Amino acid sequence: MFYGFAYKHMHRFWEGDSRVMDRDDAIFIGKSTKAEFLNLPLANRHGLITGATGTGKTVTLQILAEAFSNAGVPVFAADIKGDLSGIAAVGEDKDFLVKRAQEIELSPYVHDKFPVIFWDLFGEQGHPIRATISEMGPLLLARMMNLSEAQEGVLNIAFRAADDQGLLLLDLKDLQSILTYVAENAGELSKLYGNVAKASVGAIQRQLLVLENQGGQKFFAEPALQISDLMRVTNDGRGMVSILAADKLMQSPRLYATFLLWLMSELFEQLPEVGDPEKPKAVFFFDEAHLLFDEAPPALLEKVEQVVRLIRSKGVGIYFVTQNPIDVLDTVAAQLGNRVQHALRAYTPREQKAVKAAAETFRPNPAFKTEDVITQLGVGEALVSVLEVKGAPSVVERTLIRPPAAKLGPITLQERQALMANSPVAGHYDDEVDRESAYELLAKKAQDATVAAQAEEEASTSGIGGLLGTLFGINRKRGERLTPTQSITRDVTRIVVNRTAGQVAANVGKQLAGSVGGSVGRAIVRGVLGSMLRR
Repeated sequence: MFYGFAYKHMHRFWEGDSRVMDRDDAIFIGKSTKAEFLNLPLANRHGLITGATGTGKTVTLQILAEAFSNAGVPVFAADIKGDLSGIAAVGEDKDFLVKRAQEIELSPYVHDKFPVIFWDLFGEQGHPIRATISEMGPLLLARMMNLSEAQEGVLNIAFRAADDQGLLLLDLKDLQSILTYVAENAGELSKLYGNVAKASVGAIQRQLLVLENQGGQKFFAEPALQISDLMRVTNDGRGMVSILAADKLMQSPRLYATFLLWLMSELFEQLPEVGDPEKPKAVFFFDEAHLLFDEAPPALLEKVEQVVRLIRSKGVGIYFVTQNPIDVLDTVAAQLGNRVQHALRAYTPREQKAVKAAAETFRPNPAFKTEDVITQLGVGEALVSVLEVKGAPSVVERTLIRPPAAKLGPITLQERQALMANSPVAGHYDDEVDRESAYELLAKKAQDATVAAQAEEEASTSGIGGLLGTLFGINRKRGERLTPTQSITRDVTRIVVNRTAGQVAANVGKQLAGSVGGSVGRAIVRGVLGSMLRR
């Protein structure tokens, strides 16, 4: 077990000539003029990790994930570059890591590996993560497809129509089917739910094709992810670290952002209230957090703010990871009490604004000017401020971040596959299930309607129609071509169905005379009727 982490693992750090007391309720982050800890009872108050590319954000994420795991807290983290997978392998004595351990007086510096479950929305580098269309809901789907307000309204009508008819919406073909149904019954549905524009239906269907091309058909399926599988604890009491392979997913940033929003919503809706526990029930790290807020409609931003504000009462901590602190919505940033700020550049006006904004979020330290230090920080160095026992933020400190215990960098494909084969969810999500839902039921309904229409047509052309066909000698084998006279006779047959023989002479001539023009047509009609009357 890794020596130096909180909770059941004792550790000591030097502060001048006196030792810091052993801690079992906090996570060691690094050292400033003193040891810096993240208090476990306040870790569910959320956090923010920011900094420019290459300044050490991923390493900070890794050492926090390791610590939470050792504290018995399950962790979920998106792995944007693939580097985070190394947490599943034992670390190595690299010179710069050993040097950092000596600088912060972390002794002994012991390596370890951590229990990991790999996930992937595309099912390539981890177990598939799936959700149903119904679970995602019209609001998040509209966001994912960038729908207009009118199109979102039609999408809501489609969901309502499916609910009223008891149709399950599980995958993309279910949604396509219900949209087709809505378009075909637009008039009737407009009376019930409001205006249904077929143009809006078509626009949604086109966006669904785009979503399908981005891999959406693999995400919207069953079996759907069970939140409990992201909150597993091993037999020896360590929290499982769920790592989402997101390098390919980042090519579809809107799908990634929608997935994160869905995950937050599911956590909020499914988990019970627990108040303020001694340690979080789970911690989620959302990398590239700016994607959650970019071009998001007000209704969605309001939902994000609500979930972040209330989900801490479920015992869940959410930590946003992004390059620029101003990427995060102000109302959300105000709820992020634990902060680690790596170096920022200040070359452009926007970067200068970000530096100033970041400095203003910290409780000032009289020993230095925060705004200046942010641009001077080295790799693996950060400004740290955490919530103290009474819930107030600590004075910001310039901190050397501790080195990780596990491997720094990605593991091999073979190592990943071996871990997947032996993971606690192996075999549960790997095979897709396609049960009866809206697509199958609507297809069956359409098929039944077609069969009924054919039966009605056959019934209407039997009886007198069959008799006339026999009289006129137009019964033929399948594929045999009718003569002109037989074709006209067939039309006569269809017209006179369900009428008496006396009505034939009075009505058929009028209808055919209007459709068969010229003297030739009239001659044919006279010939047909004359032959019939003579017989």
